[in-house]
Amino acid sequence: MSESVCVIGAGLAGCEAAWQLAHRGIPVSLYEMKPHKKTPAHHSDNFAELVCSNSLRSDQIENAVGLLKEELRLLKSLVISCADDNRVPAGGALAVDRDRFSNAVTTAVKNHPLINVIEEEINEIPKEGHVIIATGPLTTDGLAQEISMKFSNEAYLHFYDAAAPLVSFESIDMDKAFFASRYDKGTPDYINCPMTKEEYISFWNALCSAQEAPIHGFENANVFEGCMPVEVMAKRGEQTLCYGPLKPRGLKDPKTGREPYAVVQLRKDNDEGSIYNLVGFQTHLKFPEQKRVFSMIPGLENAEFVRFGVMHRNTYLNSPKLLNAYYQLRQEPRIMFAGQITGVEGYVESIASGYLTAVELANRLQNRPPFDLPQETATGALALYVSNETVKDFQPMNINFGIIPPLGYRVKGKRFKNAEISKRAIDMLMQVGAVEGEQI
Repeated sequence: MSESVCVIGAGLAGCEAAWQLAHRGIPVSLYEMKPHKKTPAHHSDNFAELVCSNSLRSDQIENAVGLLKEELRLLKSLVISCADDNRVPAGGALAVDRDRFSNAVTTAVKNHPLINVIEEEINEIPKEGHVIIATGPLTTDGLAQEISMKFSNEAYLHFYDAAAPLVSFESIDMDKAFFASRYDKGTPDYINCPMTKEEYISFWNALCSAQEAPIHGFENANVFEGCMPVEVMAKRGEQTLCYGPLKPRGLKDPKTGREPYAVVQLRKDNDEGSIYNLVGFQTHLKFPEQKRVFSMIPGLENAEFVRFGVMHRNTYLNSPKLLNAYYQLRQEPRIMFAGQITGVEGYVESIASGYLTAVELANRLQNRPPFDLPQETATGALALYVSNETVKDFQPMNINFGIIPPLGYRVKGKRFKNAEISKRAIDMLMQVGAVEGEQI
């Protein structure tokens, strides 16, 4: 039997890494500080808890994250399989019942005979043996300080992340709101709250002047563009929200037959449809201010907020200086990182990094060739991006077609071009074959 591997953190990346290692016959000691200690953003004792949205974003192959999910399905990802099994209707996106999803991942991990779950906080990197650090963007202060001291202060960076509020379905006034998906794509899974120009301007003014919660213990308030608080976005201009989360394009109010001036969308947060989240409404307003301002949205005047939005610090490495394309520490190869701590941004991206890290480590421990995925695949491109030493001013990155090599020939239309890039990636992945020597 191969030597045991220490995996620190049972989030999306850590669970994927632990399970893939165990699936390949590698014993794993999985350290997770829950239930004894939680970060401010966590509420459940289960593993793989979704902190922000319950959506794993687009499931369309013409979208880069849709391609990444399809690759992970072909590679037999545990976490994506659990997401597929616990999905809730969300048009063209893959959204999940967050409690059932995390419970499914937790059960699979805890029931694997080669995974030993240890409920303990780790504040120091083990001095011997192979280690995968997958503590996520909310790495605790003790371990964060250990990493920072070990690899120099300039290697560690921070940004801020925010989660959207949740409301109960029964408290939404459906006489004012309506079900629809944009451009009638898929099933009508979103609740839409239409706004007139006057309603929008009043809401926008209130949002811009609302009181924000203080941010304690941080030297500055950098905001990551991909998860920007709605109030920060609003302050960039009166029309900014109308071109962002409140854009009305493709949504017709059945009462008027026309597109509203602005639309607030809500998406199912659980399978029963009893809880909905405000799409794009990540926020760090004070709780009373959230209640006051968001209740100005037509249909949410009497909304019951089952969870208010929160903002928290996210931590990530300056990975191009530290990691290679296997998420392996260049100066100390026995140590690997996975998940958002590496600077991959997003749930699916974290899963992909956990998968690649585990499979590469398993191959090394079992004297097999390196697991090299071409840059033409989304999984390979993401790993090469975070390890590219030429990148300056490194920032967290969602998967996108911009980091995947172009086709080399012209295809008319962005949608058709992206579909062709995705087809090429899947074809190349099929050629690589399964890690264990089987064809995918």
